[in-house]
Amino acid sequence: MSKLWGGRFTKQTDQLVEEYTASITFDKELAEEDIQGSLAHVTMLGKCGILSLDDVEKIKDGLHSVQGMIRRGELEYAISDEDIHMNIEKTLIDLIGPVGGKLHTGRSRNDQVATDMHLYLRKRVVEFVGLLTKLQDALLEQAKKNLDTIIPGYTHLQRAQPILFAHHMMAYVSMFGRDIERLQDSYKRINVLPLGAGALAGTTFPIDRHYVAQQLGFDRVYENSLDAVSDRDFILEFLSNASFIMMHLSRFCEEMVLWSSTEFAFIELDDAFCTGSSIMPQKKNPDVAELVRGKTGRVYGNLFGLMTVLKALPLAYNKDMQEDKEGMFDTVRTLQGALQLFATMVSTMKVNTERMRQAVNQDFSNATDIADYLVNKGLPFRQAHEVIGKIVLYCIQNKKYLLDLSMDEFSKFSSLFDDKIYKILQPEHVVNARNVYGGTASNQVSDAIARAEEVLNESNEWVTTYLEKSK
Repeated sequence: MSKLWGGRFTKQTDQLVEEYTASITFDKELAEEDIQGSLAHVTMLGKCGILSLDDVEKIKDGLHSVQGMIRRGELEYAISDEDIHMNIEKTLIDLIGPVGGKLHTGRSRNDQVATDMHLYLRKRVVEFVGLLTKLQDALLEQAKKNLDTIIPGYTHLQRAQPILFAHHMMAYVSMFGRDIERLQDSYKRINVLPLGAGALAGTTFPIDRHYVAQQLGFDRVYENSLDAVSDRDFILEFLSNASFIMMHLSRFCEEMVLWSSTEFAFIELDDAFCTGSSIMPQKKNPDVAELVRGKTGRVYGNLFGLMTVLKALPLAYNKDMQEDKEGMFDTVRTLQGALQLFATMVSTMKVNTERMRQAVNQDFSNATDIADYLVNKGLPFRQAHEVIGKIVLYCIQNKKYLLDLSMDEFSKFSSLFDDKIYKILQPEHVVNARNVYGGTASNQVSDAIARAEEVLNESNEWVTTYLEKSK
């Protein structure tokens, strides 16, 4: 069977070459976007008088028929037709005859595939903002339920200062909020139309690129035809943003794995998000959290892979750029799976408040507050730091905690101590003493929750607005 582009060739493509260079096995995922772009393109060809209105209607009817076949799973993709564009065009010609070949007037597969990927990622970005808002909502609910729950805060994975569990949850709300901002900002670079750039230099036909952009909901068109067909920055930016999201998820996963262990026992993950052991019947393994953590490297790899492909490519299109799709599709699927699971995993997570309180009572994370107490009494901080260090060492040697010490014992280290020290050392006092904007005091965390809910509403409104554009 001759190729649609085969006029210049005198030999058939080697079978191994066909299999090696074909992309239909993965780029068929762009089928809906390819139909969408083709419908807009042929409508423009009719508006500009490049095709007759009769031909335009025949082609549009044929495209809708092909679309129906795709949605019903009836279209048989052929490796010999290389990619999704040629498969759809070949099927269109089989359905409506030679007039189907007029669809490709004034465009190239180079600007066509770029358009498909812009349409594809535009939808995904809106979807991921929506999934992130669901995760933020789950975190906010956990924060609101645990405004009185105190947990050890860590640095270097060593207990540092007590904080509210709600404050810890709000840290992730902030992280995912930045992820949302990055996705929203990237939308304006994704929502640019390359169609009409042709193979690299534009086209001799009097097309109207801005009309196509208007039909497809693009905000603007590429200014330079070479840039339009060779730009993959928008994919790299998406892969980078996805890597940020997976990194944030992975950090949370690490804490879930630690916190759900017997050694910590701070939380219990719902049975629906854990698995058992084939040999050890007592086991409850946090497999979902571990797998999300593991898949983070996969998403990083897709980013670095495409950056490496593009690093030395001359303008404009090169076959190397076929490597832009599989990693993109894989990242989309990986991120979809992680985010779809995560919100429910967080919302069903049980918090062991008693165990957390026990942990806070049996450490030295309130030591900084004694130093601050002595500073307020007039002792320079460095001297206060040394005094408290000696007190902690004394406690360790005598198997005590700070609240176990008598006033006589405190007085051995400084005459500045009085009975107020016992109130200052209480975890609630330690937490609420951090009464600064962004601090862990309960009123500050409550205010942070209120602010986050306002931003969350704005993000949900953004999703609703841009879903319409992405249709």
